[in-house]
Amino acid sequence: MSHTSPSKTVNILCMKWGTKYDAVYVNRLYSMVSRHLSLPFRFICLTDDTSGIAEQVECFDIPEVDVNIEDCDGRKRVQAWKKLLTFSAPLYDIQGTCLFLDLDIVIVDSIDCFFEPEGDFHIIRDWGEGRTNGNSSVYRFTAGAMADVLEEFCSNREQIVEQYFNEQTYLTEYVRQQGKLNFWPREWCLSYRRDCLPKNRLKRWFFPSTKPDTGRIVVFYGAPNPVEAIAGKGDRWYRRLRPAAWVADYWQ
Repeated sequence: MSHTSPSKTVNILCMKWGTKYDAVYVNRLYSMVSRHLSLPFRFICLTDDTSGIAEQVECFDIPEVDVNIEDCDGRKRVQAWKKLLTFSAPLYDIQGTCLFLDLDIVIVDSIDCFFEPEGDFHIIRDWGEGRTNGNSSVYRFTAGAMADVLEEFCSNREQIVEQYFNEQTYLTEYVRQQGKLNFWPREWCLSYRRDCLPKNRLKRWFFPSTKPDTGRIVVFYGAPNPVEAIAGKGDRWYRRLRPAAWVADYWQ
């Protein structure tokens, strides 16, 4: 049984803050969703800067809460605690099913399936043998239905930031304790680093990444991001990568 009726409008949600990613990432994500989602949808960006974002994208200010989320990176890590603000209730006029997508992903096949499984909350199971944490690059929830995730964070911010490595670890564990945790099928969300690049680091100097035979979404966490992958740019001189032309075919 489908979680969402084919006739209902679904919500695609993303966030952009700071200067790490510009409007091009939002616009490319909108374009990819338009090509790979057959359901009627709203495309919504929570942002602190709307300049350059396509008019087809609905933009709202990033919600504010009473606690400081800006300095959750107390241990000098770049984390995404602001994603918890997607669980604000109400979240403007947004209603129904929301699929959150990170800006640094590439959609390579239909994403209709992400609206089909039953369950209150779905997220990527983090890659790696025996991992039980979620990766919050792609998660689904109902707007306003999980406000307790954010409320708990606001009530115990210092303890939570100290206890959990990042927002997705906290989110996964909290939802697990509520009995609402579901993971996407492994083959739906692939890691560019683990599933597309040659396994041997030396081979990455000479052989490009390959588009996997399975997968709906390729996630570019860390480095490289899609732009760097297309250009063949690693994050260190000794981590040379070959240009990935196939990424450019989809990231547009």
